[in-house]
Amino acid sequence: MSDWGAVFVSVMLFILLMPGLLIQIPGRGRFIEFTNFQTSGVSILVHSLIYFTLICIFLLAIGVHMEPKQIGDIFEMADWAPVLVGVVLFVLLSPGLLFQLPGHYRHVDFGGMKTNGKSIAVHTLIFVAIFAVLIMALHLHIYTG
Repeated sequence: MSDWGAVFVSVMLFILLMPGLLIQIPGRGRFIEFTNFQTSGVSILVHSLIYFTLICIFLLAIGVHMEPKQIGDIFEMADWAPVLVGVVLFVLLSPGLLFQLPGHYRHVDFGGMKTNGKSIAVHTLIFVAIFAVLIMALHLHIYTG
């Protein structure tokens, strides 16, 4: 069986920490702004650090798993692949930083630093597809000693 815990946690954090959807730190006019559908490079950096911290807590410290565990597993090495892949995809797929699909004015906007509900949904689907292929299908693992 495959462990879908990393995929579930990564996708939920991707949606909840998308700059401009629920919260943006720092905002454009204030330190914290709520549901403004705007983004900036600094807010993507701050949200990426929060994403990294939370995914490390959930996947490495707590060890969220969605698979039946085998009896007799005493020691399991920490797998950093879901953390690193998740953080890189979070930065690259944040709507408005590199691209936005669909954009406000065209099918694809580049570097507009704005977002909308449709682009968040599309970017989330792209995130799920790439993350699941890398972690689940290709069995990407990064172990530290």
